[in-house]
Amino acid sequence: MTERLYFDHAAATPLHPEARAAMIAAFDCWANPNSPYAEARACNALFEEARRKIKSTLGWSHDLIFTGGASEAVCLAAARCKLPGRIHGATEHDIVPSSMGAHSIKVGVDSEGAIDRDALAAALAKGPALVAIQLVNNETGVIQDVEAIRDQVHEAGSLLLVDAAQGGGKMDLPDADYIALSAHKLGGPVGIGALLVKELTTLEAVGGQEKGYRRGTQNVPAAAGFAAALEAGRYRDAYPRLIELRAKLDAAIEQRGGVVIAKDARRTATIGGYGFPGAEAPSLLVQLDLAGAAVSAGSACSSGAMKGSRVIGEMGLAEPIRKSFLRISFGPDTSEADVDALLRRLDPILQRAMAA
Repeated sequence: MTERLYFDHAAATPLHPEARAAMIAAFDCWANPNSPYAEARACNALFEEARRKIKSTLGWSHDLIFTGGASEAVCLAAARCKLPGRIHGATEHDIVPSSMGAHSIKVGVDSEGAIDRDALAAALAKGPALVAIQLVNNETGVIQDVEAIRDQVHEAGSLLLVDAAQGGGKMDLPDADYIALSAHKLGGPVGIGALLVKELTTLEAVGGQEKGYRRGTQNVPAAAGFAAALEAGRYRDAYPRLIELRAKLDAAIEQRGGVVIAKDARRTATIGGYGFPGAEAPSLLVQLDLAGAAVSAGSACSSGAMKGSRVIGEMGLAEPIRKSFLRISFGPDTSEADVDALLRRLDPILQRAMAA
């Protein structure tokens, strides 16, 4: 049987061994960490140690609210930020427009996926708002100039929410008001994430756990796994090598008649977005899967619908690019041999599809 190739790390990265070991040890801590007795206090100590490790590894000195993932973190900030307005970028993950609400102002992007700063200024002029902008786009890998956007947002008396699900553990985080993270994008377990918060008083509290900002018993083993994955630093160690791998894949796909999405933009090393004019993404996905290679047609939350990428549409790219868009994403253990094997499996598929 052909060995499987996994190139969908932007959807989920396999659990790092350090995270697995930390979780196995933490499963012995079964008590509710919010109870007062000795067994619970031991679990609470392990839980708070995980919080401390995550903050230390990320260089974050403010508050951290554990959540069920980046989506819940975004929803929490969107629902509870005390500012009246809402603004979001056009190419955000689907959870953002959904959670920000129907009255949120959508700010467009250019053909390279960068936020239209003039349009953002016009939106900010309408009054104080929570502004949601991704650090790294989950489909194209485009990195926004978050520092400059933050200054623009703050000058207008607004607050910035950064979805850093694709950047956490891979690059330095921006100095934003809120940052959403997801453990399973960086080698931790599924089902846990965090909202980093600079000032808790900017959010409405609801009572319960996490200093009154999130109800529900906390997941101690998952928090331990999250912390261990971050501390292991596998993505950060691999990042320089992955830059070269993604550049190699970019060049190889162009040689085969494909299009590199946002080629001239600043992009993460871990995500490549590609169009194959003349081909159809659903067919490419099925044929690659049969050939033993896992890729995606965009966000894992929407790729199953087999629709053209909304992100590519917002960038104003041609319909043949949108309909043939594939996302190929790398993990810390992805090798040059893996890329070569993917191209060998892709070649006959593209020859058939693009010649039809």
